[in-house]
Order: sequence, then C-alpha cells, then structure tokens
Amino acid sequence: MGKYVISKTVNDKIRFDLLASNGEIILSSQVYQARKGALKGIRSVTKNAPIAPVADLTAKDPVHVGNPKFEIKKAKNGEVYFDLVAANGQVIGVSETYTSMDNCKNGIKSVKKNSGSPVETKK
Repeated sequence: MGKYVISKTVNDKIRFDLLASNGEIILSSQVYQARKGALKGIRSVTKNAPIAPVADLTAKDPVHVGNPKFEIKKAKNGEVYFDLVAANGQVIGVSETYTSMDNCKNGIKSVKKNSGSPVETKK
C-alpha cells in the first residue's frame, strides 16, 4: 500500500504527495497555508479518485466528462500528465510527466488504487 506524505515547503507552506507502494510519487498537491488544508485535500483525493472517469484532452476529439475526473494533458515538452479534478472543478493534484500514454494511464490506476492510503508527516 502507498501513503500520503505531508511536508513543508521552503517558505513554510504545506503540501502533500501520494506515493505508490514502491515509493514513487504518483500525485502532488497544490501548496496549502496550513496542515488542515492539506488534510482536506487528501480527503478529497480519497473521495474523488476511486470514482473519477478519465478525460483524455490530448485526443483529436476529446470526450468531456463531468467532475470529478482525471484529465490527461500534454506538457510543453510533448510528454503527457494528468490532473485529478474534484467535483467542484478544483485541481486536487498533478502527476509527473510520462513518456507514454500507457504509463500515464497506469499512473491514474495507481492513484485510484492507493487513494485510501495512510497519512504520514515528514519531519
């Protein structure tokens, strides 16, 4: 099983990463003012990721789906990545970039699988 890791940024803000069981970061959050905000974001991932369909925005004719959802996008370097979008339309977290669509889709599967993981605070 994976885990959420809450940590401080260089300017004393808070963020979280969702790690797969192999220790790789599969989703990174926005920056929050306080730990309470990060915990709310984690609850949102836990609630939304398992039920979120995938919208491939890189497709020639993308099929748009309602929120919550995973949105697959193309990065400036040509690689693909995904956002997890909550029911309210806010981006909860962002993936790394992937060199292939298959790897990106595997990343989404991993977020869905690990979304109920425990929370750890990095010292």
